[in-house]
Amino acid sequence: MNVLRRTLAAAILGCLMSQILGCASSNLVAQWKDASFQAPPLGKMLIIAARKDAAKRRMWEDAFSAELVKRGVVSISSYSLFPDAPPDTNQILASAQKNAFDGILVILRMPTETKTKYVKENMTTDRDVRYGDYTNPAFSSLHRPYWQRYNTYYRDIEHPAYIDSQSVDIRAIDVTTTGNGGRLIWSATSRTPNPGSVLEVQRGVARLVISGLANQHVIKPGK
Repeated sequence: MNVLRRTLAAAILGCLMSQILGCASSNLVAQWKDASFQAPPLGKMLIIAARKDAAKRRMWEDAFSAELVKRGVVSISSYSLFPDAPPDTNQILASAQKNAFDGILVILRMPTETKTKYVKENMTTDRDVRYGDYTNPAFSSLHRPYWQRYNTYYRDIEHPAYIDSQSVDIRAIDVTTTGNGGRLIWSATSRTPNPGSVLEVQRGVARLVISGLANQHVIKPGK
């Protein structure tokens, strides 16, 4: 029975750990802002996810639009204007002029990075306590020392070496102003190790990026 309980406990712990690791949080690296950008914070932006997959494109654009709306920024997902495919450069310029966008945010998918790590073989010690049979008068005697009512066993468990791999989802996010001919004013790269739910990754990256834009006063500071 004790072995069964330990097995179940280990299985439950393993499932919880796999879920936790599978939903590892994203982070922003290589964050940059054009120090010469002195214009008022962007107030109306076009969001473009450069994805061929229509569903994923819409999910990424909607995730960023939702975060921008929370900051009081008018945000339009490009699929609402260009449902068939992400707009090309000429379409973006024409749309920016027609709809009075003052900023363009583009999300680019970069090649997934895979990291591998060699984990050496190791040995751990397992501890088990086995209690005596208290239905046996010999064990239920009040005069029997307590420490004689159970026995502790130790056994060494050898764990073989293995290769641990980790995938990292990478996205490049660029923000361009439409004024003065347009120029890149903010850029960053997001990294998400062992991405779990696609929707959670999108929302997590969007929160990080929009928070970064607010902190750098590219958009109005958050509430």
